[in-house]
Amino acid sequence: MNAFKSIKQSNFLKYRRYEAFVFLILFFGFFGYLGNVMGVTNLLNTIMNTAWDLLMNTVFFIMGITVLSGALGKLMIEFGVVRLLEVFLAPLMRPIFKLPGVASLAGLMTFFSDNPAIISLSNDKSFSRYFKKYELISLTNFGTAFGMGLIVLTFMSSFGYFGPAMLGFLGAIIGAVVSTRLMQRMIRNEFSKDEVLEIEDDSSNISFKSKGGTFLRFLNSILDGGKSGVDLGLQIIPGVLIISTAVMMVTFGPKDASLGYQGLAYEGVPILPKIAGWISWLFDGLFGFKNPELVAFPITSLGAVGAALSLVKAFVSQGIITGNEIAVFTAMGMCWSGYLSTHTAMLDTLKFRHLTSKALLSHTIGGIVAGTIAHYMYLLYHLIV
Repeated sequence: MNAFKSIKQSNFLKYRRYEAFVFLILFFGFFGYLGNVMGVTNLLNTIMNTAWDLLMNTVFFIMGITVLSGALGKLMIEFGVVRLLEVFLAPLMRPIFKLPGVASLAGLMTFFSDNPAIISLSNDKSFSRYFKKYELISLTNFGTAFGMGLIVLTFMSSFGYFGPAMLGFLGAIIGAVVSTRLMQRMIRNEFSKDEVLEIEDDSSNISFKSKGGTFLRFLNSILDGGKSGVDLGLQIIPGVLIISTAVMMVTFGPKDASLGYQGLAYEGVPILPKIAGWISWLFDGLFGFKNPELVAFPITSLGAVGAALSLVKAFVSQGIITGNEIAVFTAMGMCWSGYLSTHTAMLDTLKFRHLTSKALLSHTIGGIVAGTIAHYMYLLYHLIV
């Protein structure tokens, strides 16, 4: 037995050595290439300047939106607006999403807050008892499709594109239908028709109980909601600074081609557009992207939609944003709002981690459909208006 453990540990150490070796090759290969093209000094200055500019001019702008939307969302919950909306939306859940009416609450909660709200709801026995097992598992696809929806809509509208942003919202809804029903179809045969999922009580369940007078409830709601907005704003800082800096450094070239690299913010080596250019016909046909740089937004949304939002300002400054891009970004940003982490966390909580790949596949397809539908709805809208 000890010999077996010794062999197993030895193999593990060998694997870690190989892993470290591969990591060093990829790490120094990537930054070595950028440094060779840009110059090491310019590379380091660009990294620091980009991160600083993102922090000061993008993160705090998004945080301002998250604070206001957090306060609004908390008010909606505290004074029963979410419950009222649930009443109107509940009859639509079964025919459209093949989910019980109470599922509308999941979409509303993630829309007004963020994806983790779906995890708290799924752990609530009073909520999960309405679902069959396959329905509750597919709820992660449904809820994730609306994550940070209010923040995304507000951010996109701030550029003067309210109409296209709403078209993107409709695209996200269609993407949610595709993702949810496809997930249900993929896992339906793994469970009996009426099988339910046993959920342990969780102390972190969302509460809708109100205490105190009207004014006190109002004051507490806006303060608590604003505080949750600050927390969310702080949570997106690593994603924005790390992911967005890396993505931008493989998206844009030098600020002034005649002067070359100067170590300014948002400079880099346009690797991503070159790769995207090989299949530009596909991105043009699906999303109407005329510039290959735009593919950076949906790719970044996979990990963190907050980081993806930071790219929009850079695109606006480059003059490559129109109403079509806003519609597509809104649809895919909502549908793909950091779902790589949310699906894993929720399915792990429900003890169905082995279904993560199916959830990710169905949601990937849903996000592509959302962006495509938003693009063609915008074309129709543009023809009519």
